[in-house]
Amino acid sequence: MTTFRRLLIAFGLAALLSGCGYNDFQRLDEQVKSGWAEVLNQYQRRADLIPNIVATVKGEADFEQTTLTRVVEARSKATSIQATPELINDPAAFNQFQQAQGELSSALSRLMVVVEQYPNLKANQGFQDLRVQLEGTENRITVARNRYIQAVQDYNVLARSFPSNLTAMVFGYDVKPSFTVQNEAEISQPPKVEFGK
Repeated sequence: MTTFRRLLIAFGLAALLSGCGYNDFQRLDEQVKSGWAEVLNQYQRRADLIPNIVATVKGEADFEQTTLTRVVEARSKATSIQATPELINDPAAFNQFQQAQGELSSALSRLMVVVEQYPNLKANQGFQDLRVQLEGTENRITVARNRYIQAVQDYNVLARSFPSNLTAMVFGYDVKPSFTVQNEAEISQPPKVEFGK
């Protein structure tokens, strides 16, 4: 009879664990990690392109040095942050990483605007190839971030929903940070359009 009780208790515990969301946490946590790895992969791809872009632009004798310096400094800052898997569990570190990547995006955008004033660069086939690669990488970053955001959303819904939130409390599955809009106040304002006189 004791063997029967042990089996009954084991089946009961297995049924309880399967209904508590434990396995769903494992699956969704792996999706978040996988999504994060892809985001990092695309950011690294962008960081690897920047030295080639800077070297090509430096060939233009009268190009604005401050713009190039900002790109190099922003890349240095963005790549200096240790992008470990634990980063996605630390909202403050995640925010710092996101800000550094946002500054790099901003510096690159400024560089591309300034390039428009230099016909030699615009005509340079090597620069055009790098520009196309950078645009493709920015698109890949957007796709990877969107997948990561969706994975985090699925995980966070499970962590906050009853009864799986009890499992989250017991096993310490905290809500994970997601990407946010850095300049939310700015983008909520309609753009000002001024026509030349």
